[in-house]
Amino acid sequence: MSRRVAIAVVALAASSAAGSAGAAPPTGDLAARGYHLYGQYCIACHGANGRGVVQPKPVGAGPGRSQQEQTALAPPLQGVGALSADFYLRTGYMPLREVGRQPRRSRVIFDEAQIRALVAYVASLGKGPAIPQPHPERGSLSEGMKLFTDHCAGCHQIVAEGGYLTGATPPPLEDATTVQIAQAVRIGPYVMPRFSNKSISDRQLDSLIRYVHYTKSPDDRGGWAIGHIGPVPEGLVTWFLGAAALVGICIVIGKRLTRE
Repeated sequence: MSRRVAIAVVALAASSAAGSAGAAPPTGDLAARGYHLYGQYCIACHGANGRGVVQPKPVGAGPGRSQQEQTALAPPLQGVGALSADFYLRTGYMPLREVGRQPRRSRVIFDEAQIRALVAYVASLGKGPAIPQPHPERGSLSEGMKLFTDHCAGCHQIVAEGGYLTGATPPPLEDATTVQIAQAVRIGPYVMPRFSNKSISDRQLDSLIRYVHYTKSPDDRGGWAIGHIGPVPEGLVTWFLGAAALVGICIVIGKRLTRE
């Protein structure tokens, strides 16, 4: 191989690596590193420059219907800010194992430096919300319980142990950190509704987070927690125990009547 050919090959490889995430790398060492990580792990789904990716889906022809419709493969990341990127990466929700499936908390494949770099790059794609800094120690536990009951218990149960919905499984919240709870409230991941500052203020969010942390190790005075599995299964256990006790009483009474 001649010297000119070798130089051309090296230059081509360098330009391909530099363009793997789309346009030129952003300014700043952290975002620039995130740019290259994005090109390696994220671009296949979220597209160059975080524009998102759609794939054509053939449909039947008919009046007023096109031959193809666009199906979103992954949403655009421009304008989501650091908030969304940090949440999805630190919970292991991303990268998805299978596109279209519910993201679930799993092993985080990136180290701290890589997460910070990816978050910096996504944040550079457009103006968006920053990572929240909640203060649950300033919140009210009773107010937090009321807010959780009104907005969250329908899916996550009042004890934050998760539940079941059509097409989704709301997760338990025992592993959620203070910041991740705040992020989920503002983002609304998957089918969860998004709550703006008008719906739940930052002060109320502090109280909500305080209650979620309380559910992780609640005060069970005078009661049997049964693993904090929630009121419905706990109620069923009570009925089963009561039914067993009634059957036992009936057996004892029956034996006494037989003897007489």
